[in-house]
Amino acid sequence: MPAVTVDDLTTLTRLPEPGLGDQPRPVWQVTTAPQGYEGEGFPVRRAFAGIDLSLLDPFIMMDQMGEVDYAPGEPKGTPWHPHRGFETVTYMIDGVFEHQDSHGGGGTITNGDTQWMTAGSGILHIETPPEWLVQSGGLFHGIQLWVNLPREEKMVAPRYQDIRSGEVALLTSYDAGSLVRVIAGRVGAQAGPGSTHTPMALVHATIEPGARLDLPWDNEFNALVYVLNGQGTLGTDARPIRSGQSAVLGAGDFLTIAADAGQESRSPKLDVIVVGGKPIGQTLAWAGPFVMNTKAEVLQAYEDFQKGRFGHIPG
Repeated sequence: MPAVTVDDLTTLTRLPEPGLGDQPRPVWQVTTAPQGYEGEGFPVRRAFAGIDLSLLDPFIMMDQMGEVDYAPGEPKGTPWHPHRGFETVTYMIDGVFEHQDSHGGGGTITNGDTQWMTAGSGILHIETPPEWLVQSGGLFHGIQLWVNLPREEKMVAPRYQDIRSGEVALLTSYDAGSLVRVIAGRVGAQAGPGSTHTPMALVHATIEPGARLDLPWDNEFNALVYVLNGQGTLGTDARPIRSGQSAVLGAGDFLTIAADAGQESRSPKLDVIVVGGKPIGQTLAWAGPFVMNTKAEVLQAYEDFQKGRFGHIPG
């Protein structure tokens, strides 16, 4: 799992140990993500399926894309599709994805890069593997997170943030047993490069076998943990969790993640995505690629899309 790695974790800034009076976050719920297919047929796990949307707020959903090792000719992407009213955050761990939109934007993301797209008032978008990767095959692994926009920002102008792997803030635990990549938000004294409309944090942590990560977390944020690879425990009561499972945590100042001493050879370390944000607390009307506040707004989005008001597919 390349993303961003560091040979010597002791060279990184260390997170503080929990202080006197800091409260650990309890584990409220653990779910197992069902498997499915997206776009033209690439495999996904619906990370937050089965979790009440009120507990996810300000997030809508998250997919783990892959992990799959494609044979030549097998890599797949998505066809052109619309979005309105929210943001998509695509974080590539392995592989390459190219993206293009109806406003002339586009680019390529690869190991450890993030494409942060604010759909806002509306955009047409496509994500595909490059032709050379289709011909050669190769690894494909990443996540896509959907972040809701508050009512007053749902119709902002679309924009991109192209976050390169070298921009991600890197930290380690106080015992130097974990690599913490901060993509957005603030963890301890470090802030990630992602600019957010909704106060939130997004972290990818890799925890060595037998190590423990006490991750400080804004007490105004909710907290969700998803296991990409490996197995371990969550919380001070050591709730077991493994690859493909998500957890909702309760209120507190920090969360505890520990990696089992014995890991599978295919996944020698515990890799987790930790995400949390300040709940928006607004009504939600969600239908397919449109995330609005009312049914009428969703119907208007469909009408605007059908009448070409999201822009046009480039020739």
